[in-house]
Amino acid sequence: MTSQLPESLGLTALNPEYSANPEAALAPIRESCPIRRDEGTGMFTLASYEPVRALLADRTLLKDPEKAEPAAFLLKALLNNPEGAKGGEVKNILFLDDPDHARVRGPLAKAFYRRVAASRSIVREVVEGVLEGLADRETFDAMAEFAVPVPIDVIARILGADQSMLSDFRRWSVDSFEFFNPARTEAQTARMIEGSNALFDYIDKLMEMRRREPADDLVSDLLQIAAEDGGLTDADIRENCTGLLSAGNLTTTDLIGNGIWLFLTHSEEKVKLLQDRGLINNAIEEILRYEPPVEITSRIAPREMHVGDCPVHQGQVVSPLIRAANRDPNAFADPDRFDITRKHVPHMSFGGGAHICIGAPLARMEAQVAIPAILERFPKLSLVDSKPQWRTLPFFRGLKTIPVSTV
Repeated sequence: MTSQLPESLGLTALNPEYSANPEAALAPIRESCPIRRDEGTGMFTLASYEPVRALLADRTLLKDPEKAEPAAFLLKALLNNPEGAKGGEVKNILFLDDPDHARVRGPLAKAFYRRVAASRSIVREVVEGVLEGLADRETFDAMAEFAVPVPIDVIARILGADQSMLSDFRRWSVDSFEFFNPARTEAQTARMIEGSNALFDYIDKLMEMRRREPADDLVSDLLQIAAEDGGLTDADIRENCTGLLSAGNLTTTDLIGNGIWLFLTHSEEKVKLLQDRGLINNAIEEILRYEPPVEITSRIAPREMHVGDCPVHQGQVVSPLIRAANRDPNAFADPDRFDITRKHVPHMSFGGGAHICIGAPLARMEAQVAIPAILERFPKLSLVDSKPQWRTLPFFRGLKTIPVSTV
């Protein structure tokens, strides 16, 4: 493990040894000391399945970093709005507790899920359009030219954003995600501020346009809800639509990219899927278990409590290692085998409880459509370079590139 990093950050993409073989680092921790305190980051890490599942299901636990102990500097850093960055007047639902969490998430989820339920045709149209653009190519980057454009196009259509700005949205999203990187450079911070400000300004303008001229999209829905019951503020809508455009885009891109990579490196599973499309839903759950796009989350103790056999004081932070839980042999038979026919896949990749990922239904739908579509369109699809290049963004798992051949 990289000696300069605190232990918990050594279990992220900041450590090249971890990126190359995460399970080699996680298995000994899960077996010998599944809950441990890391004073370097001010949090406990939790590595075994049952305690992670119980923790994530506990709706009494907190998410607002302001309620964490002073020692939890890594989590508290997420509230620091760098000089020059816009927003910050309200928190994203990721960092809200009740009653504000219920006030914002309730109407947001209701409107969003209604849009998602009616969006399968949009997803198919987007996927087919992207694949059509690749039809005559013998080689391409399946990450940059397929896994990247599909989610950003889909969420932009759902929100009602300008389709001509998709490349801008993607760039702004990637740059703004440096917010989660505690080791970012000055240049990364500058790009983060520029990207997040651009997203903030765009959503602000979109809200102004939809207030004057409502359309058939999510932003119009949310503005109508806000006008009818007064529960949502403009700042709530702006903050959370920006989050959907950035966070949902990047993590769904990684789900699709990780899935393509897994099928191209596990030919027997690819054959199973192509012979039986009915396996696709189960296959997506296995991708989420085996290569989760998000590797860690956090909860804050609201009281004196025990996690497993370990006492945790009020205000202390416990961070479940999602990947470690998903590979726990006590929960999954032969956990290091990628098997799309695995019968029961109760992974932790979308979290749980009140803060279960709001974008999960859309992410699943996009992956269910996109992954088999690219495999069927290009029956001879294969990797040009079998050595994966994982991104160095901590807490997330995704590939930089997936160079492929179609012949």
